[in-house]
This record gives sequence, structure tokens and C-alpha cells, in this order.
Amino acid sequence: MNEDLIQNNIVVIFLTYEEICNYIEEIPKFATKNGLSHTKKLLSYLGNPQDKFKVIHVAGSNGKGSVCSAISHVLAQNGCRTGLFTSPHLICMEERFQINETNVTKEAFCESFLMVLKAVRRMQEEGEAHPSFFEYLFAMGMVYFAEEEVDVAVVETGLGGRLDATNVIEKPIFTIITSISLEHTQYLGNTIEEIAAEKAGIIKRGVPVLCDASSDEATEVIRNRAGQMGAPFFRIMKNQLKIHKITRKSIDFSFVYGYDDVILLTIPFVAEYQVMNMALACQTLWLLKDQFHLTKEQIKKGLRFVRWQGRMQMVEDGVYFDGAHNTGGIIEFLKTVEQIGGEKPSLLFSMVEDKDYKDVVKRLSAYDWGTIVVTHIPDARGLAVEVLQEEFLKNGKEVFGINEVSEAYNYVIQEKKENEQVFCTGSLYLIGELEKLAGGRNND
Repeated sequence: MNEDLIQNNIVVIFLTYEEICNYIEEIPKFATKNGLSHTKKLLSYLGNPQDKFKVIHVAGSNGKGSVCSAISHVLAQNGCRTGLFTSPHLICMEERFQINETNVTKEAFCESFLMVLKAVRRMQEEGEAHPSFFEYLFAMGMVYFAEEEVDVAVVETGLGGRLDATNVIEKPIFTIITSISLEHTQYLGNTIEEIAAEKAGIIKRGVPVLCDASSDEATEVIRNRAGQMGAPFFRIMKNQLKIHKITRKSIDFSFVYGYDDVILLTIPFVAEYQVMNMALACQTLWLLKDQFHLTKEQIKKGLRFVRWQGRMQMVEDGVYFDGAHNTGGIIEFLKTVEQIGGEKPSLLFSMVEDKDYKDVVKRLSAYDWGTIVVTHIPDARGLAVEVLQEEFLKNGKEVFGINEVSEAYNYVIQEKKENEQVFCTGSLYLIGELEKLAGGRNND
């Protein structure tokens, strides 16, 4: 990294975009996770940018990215300058900060980085630790949104909720908790109730909260926390949703969102799990309609054209990418595989070590695949090909192991028969690598 230049006692920092990306990517090697007090102090040095716009805060195990994207899309389409903060990125870090569905420019990305870096150096001079990878990027996102004067930011938590860096947001206008499943058990707990309690940590006093009520255990925890915080509690149960039609490109469903109010929605997804996610987005937008001057028709139209890469995304005929990164995601993934049909599809799979990969492999092994290929994600947490092969073998499945993601992807594409389906899943990090190879194509 280039050295700083000191002129008239002012530090002038010269860094290229590539050097900045390298710096951020190196953070996990020398920084550890910090507490919320650390994040608060960092943001205070930056003028508390997170307090300068409205925030919709979203936590959950699965679906939170889709919900965030849908809300952001509808608001942006209807005249609201809308920030979107999500993670992880699939191709480039700029995806994490969007305004009206446009990634932050490289120039603004660099400017935000340098603003945060100056605050970090001040903190380090006072003996404070360096921010973690996620903490640094979160601070950059908040700085960027404040500088660009967004009206509202839709913010997705990273890990958990209660102790997540994003939970320094003290006055969101709305909170959402999507489906809960067993994930990151070494950090969040070993039961649905324990994990739900961590996610429910984003609930703020008096701030409305909406949840996916598919799990009775999780819903009860969230309801109790809302009661403790005096937060108006809303939920969506599965019996409020009825699917009418599924095609290769969309789903038509009805949603009973009031005592007897019904809205008919068409969403551009093929996976049934997106029905609940889009219902959560719809309900949120309806409850906030007065703040953002929304009509029912505007919400319906907006949800019809939502786009979210890597979630049962058909990148070319018969080839699907789905970032089903935990047990809950894999259960829904397999439902969609069954729904799409076809005889003995092929599977390309990889996963990171801090997920319950043994249970995921067991569930995948119960399906009748034609070919299974495992590969290695180029990340420190990526599981070795040999580990994945051994796990599939324990479950009675033979697999091909190809270490390089590009070689593994080329193999399944070249071996694909004319009417065969290929499903690529297991981790959003894998999907990110595949998006680069496929060029982010999405057949419309």
C-alpha cells in the first residue's frame, strides 16, 4: 500500500481502487470481531451517518437479502432515494452499497473507504482495535448513504442480530425477521429458539416488527421480545398465502394481509420460498404506505419486476444458481428442484466449514442425482474437496471432486445433456464465483 504524504500536518492518503480492495480483504487476517461499543465509537468519529436517514432493518437465517432487495426496488421505483446495504457480495464489493439499485461507483467506494480509514487511525491512536471486515464495510456504507442523502436505507444484518455491527442503528422505522433455521450454531446457539433470540435482538422499543411465522418456536420468541420492547408485532403465517400458478419464470399467489384484505401478486421467481419473502416485503410496504405515499398497485407492480441474483436464478436454459447456504435453504432448494422436474439432474456443490455441512450433505444425498460434483470455494472457510467427497460417500453417494471452481463448472456444463437440468448450490461464495464465470446472465 502506498505511503501517506504529510503536508502542513495534514495526512494525504494516496491509494488505488485495487489497493483499497486488497486492504479490506486482508482485514480478517489481522482484526477480530469487536463489540457494538466499538462500532458505535467508529461511527461517532464519522458523525453518526446512520442517524441521517430512515432505516428498515432486516435479520433472519434465509431470505433477508431477497426481502431487502424487493423493498428497495419498490421504493426506488416510486420516487424514493433508497439505499440498500447487503452481504455478502457475489462479484465485487460495490454490490454491498446500492442507491436506487445501482452499485456505488469505484470512486465513491474509494472516498468512503478513506473517510473511514481516517477515523480508524484516530481510534488506533487512542488504543482501540482495528474494525473487523464487516464493521469496516458497514461504516463505509453508512458514510456513503449519508453523503448521497438517501431518504431511506434498507439494511441487512450480517451474522445474527443482537451483536451484529448493524445493530448500532438505534431508531429504525421498521424491523423484519425472515425465516429462522439452524445456522452459525457456534455463534448463535444450538436451537431455533436461541437463534431466534439473537435475530430478535434488532427489535427496538416502540418500532414495529414483522416476522415469518412459519416456525412456532421462533415466532414465540420474537413475539415475546416485541412485547418486552413495546414494539407492535406483525406476522405472516403460511395459511395467509395461496399459490395459484408456477411457471419456469414466475409465481402467481394471493396474500391475505388484513382481516379479509387479499392482494394478488405475480413475482419473477420459480422457488416457492420466495412467496413468503415477497409477502414480507409486501406487508412491510403496505404498513409504511403512508410514509412513502404508496398505493397497492404500485406495490404489486414493483414486486412483479424484482431481481435478485443467485436465488434459484436461471442463468441459461436448464442451469440454475441458488445460494442455499444452510439446512433451511437446502430444504427449500430441494423442493424447487422437485418442482422444476426433469430426470436425474446434475448437482454442483460446495460449502463453508462454519455451516452444518454434514446435515446438508445428508439431505442432498437423499435426492436422485445423475451426477454430483463438489468443488472448493477459494476462501479460508471453504471446505476441502476431500472432506465433501467423504461426507457424500458416508451417505452412499459417489461424487466427482474438482478443486477449481471454473473447471468444475465447465465440467457440468459440458456433460449436460439436452434436456437435463444443472443445479449449482451450497454457498453464496460459490455462487459469486459462478456468476463471474457465467457473466451474470439471466434469461428473461
